[in-house]
Amino acid sequence: METLDLASILAQFEIAGMVMAVKPLGNGLINDTYHVTTAGNNPDYVLQRINNAIFQDVDLLQHNIEVVTSHIRHKLENSGASDIDRKVLRFIRARDGKTYYRDHDGRYWRLMIYIPDSYTHQAVTPQSAHDAGKAFGQFEQMLVDVPEQLGETIPDFHNMELRMRQLREAVQHDAAGRLSQVRHIVDELERDAYEMCQAERLYRDGKLPKRICHCDTKVNNMLFDKDGNVLCVIDLDTVMPSFIFSDYGDFLRTGANLTAEDDPDASHVGFDVEIFKSFTMGYLESARGFLSPIEIEHLPYAVALFPFMQCTRFLTDYINGDTYYKTQYATHNLDRAHNQLALYCDVRRHDTMMATYIQGLL
Repeated sequence: METLDLASILAQFEIAGMVMAVKPLGNGLINDTYHVTTAGNNPDYVLQRINNAIFQDVDLLQHNIEVVTSHIRHKLENSGASDIDRKVLRFIRARDGKTYYRDHDGRYWRLMIYIPDSYTHQAVTPQSAHDAGKAFGQFEQMLVDVPEQLGETIPDFHNMELRMRQLREAVQHDAAGRLSQVRHIVDELERDAYEMCQAERLYRDGKLPKRICHCDTKVNNMLFDKDGNVLCVIDLDTVMPSFIFSDYGDFLRTGANLTAEDDPDASHVGFDVEIFKSFTMGYLESARGFLSPIEIEHLPYAVALFPFMQCTRFLTDYINGDTYYKTQYATHNLDRAHNQLALYCDVRRHDTMMATYIQGLL
């Protein structure tokens, strides 16, 4: 997109100062993001194009974010926190009063204050895992008493029952004629499917609550200051009601795998126990005060749930002919499925250890 187009977008927001430059920021896979530099002592900004192909209800999306950031700011103010503007995102309103702008081509844009001298980390180490666990636990804790019901920005995002239904439909139709080569993986998933779908049953029975969760708990979804202290949690598009398993289990699915999720050599896959321990320690330091006994009891289940779920999703897409995930070669989704199944199996070998470690922290 040309700078002239971005200048016309920026003109729709109530910003301070003269815009000096607009440059791409980061390498996000979902939204297009730009760093907006202004003259003098005025703040810089972050301009984002919202991917409304994924987040189809932009009103709901932005309402969720506005409620969450306002609530966190209120909590920080009441606690006497310092430097609050660096610890919660601030969105700029468009001239029509909304926190987003829809241009003439149907694209959606939002603008927020850039937090200077802030950094993201890509590497998952025991220290960064501990920081992430504590930060995401604090994030959930501050949102326990959000005064209104938020909507699901991606409905059924982490619904394991839905993912099994989608796999079974793919098996039934075998659209790409690939079922015969993966039947053994399907059978292995079906063997544990009832157990892995227990969260939805516990919820229907009134035993498991849904809470406001981040639902994309990667280590690079936090900002740090120059001293390595966590400033705030970012990338709030997926903040919505979910089981806390979403935040706890999904971080460990990526952070505690000894290799990348699409490594074609499943022998490289393994469950990193030190990352598990560090993240769990940080998470329970901040979250144990509001977690129910049933949530704590099922934390090892959450660690297993997410590689199981992701294996199901990759395998479903492979059987369907690679219609959802981007692939770089013919068996990319199949390699991903093997990878996640290997991680799931290794996690299950640590069930007793995880439960014992968690009880020891309590």
